[in-house]
Amino acid sequence: MVKEKKATTISKERIEKIYTFLFNIKIPNSDIEIIKADEDKCLKILNEALTHSSINSSLNHERLEFHGDAVLRLVASEYIQTHFPKLKVGERSALRAQLVSDEWLAKVGSAIAINETMQIAPKALNDKAANQTICAEATEAFIGALYECLKQIDSIQIWLEPFWNIESNKVLADPYKQNSKSALQEWSQRKGLKMPVYQIKEVSTLHGDTQRFYCKVFLQEKIAGEGWGSSRKKAEKEAAKNALESFKN
Repeated sequence: MVKEKKATTISKERIEKIYTFLFNIKIPNSDIEIIKADEDKCLKILNEALTHSSINSSLNHERLEFHGDAVLRLVASEYIQTHFPKLKVGERSALRAQLVSDEWLAKVGSAIAINETMQIAPKALNDKAANQTICAEATEAFIGALYECLKQIDSIQIWLEPFWNIESNKVLADPYKQNSKSALQEWSQRKGLKMPVYQIKEVSTLHGDTQRFYCKVFLQEKIAGEGWGSSRKKAEKEAAKNALESFKN
């Protein structure tokens, strides 16, 4: 006797929205067929990943975000091994750090408009300051959900590859590998100098303002560089980069 398939508790409208999302972000048909083969289970997993904690405190993206973090690091390592086998271990680590960063995840989330498919409370959705974080967390959770559904990493790597190609080219073209703070620290250590000291000032309260934070970096109690950024981290990176450029010149 054939066991009757258990009905899903997700609405037809929600199911259609999830499948439309998968189609729009170019998940291969072969992978969608795998999802359909175990539809009840997979749709629940995908719906969980695409549900923000602001709307459901018990069943939301957080579990799969944790899982996605591990999957993403493994897939990124495989991507680097395949495309950049001659990179040294340190260079691989620096590149991977960028390919799994929250900033990169937010870019991907924005590119695939993941917030439009997320079930999320209006207050959280309208919080521009939290928008990048929500995009990053949702994208990581979605990657975790894909792995739980597909049970292999090849499809995830193929899907992420176009995004990684753009980012890796940018990182490898940058002499500081997008981490000018570490580069400045290494430079100062080689010169026998004290650690760089950063001084941050918030000059604007406007979220998204590219000059919201102003940073000065000091070496041996002298200003070595200045920078601006929409976040403290970005301002520090810009200040460190400008310091390194001034020493190079």
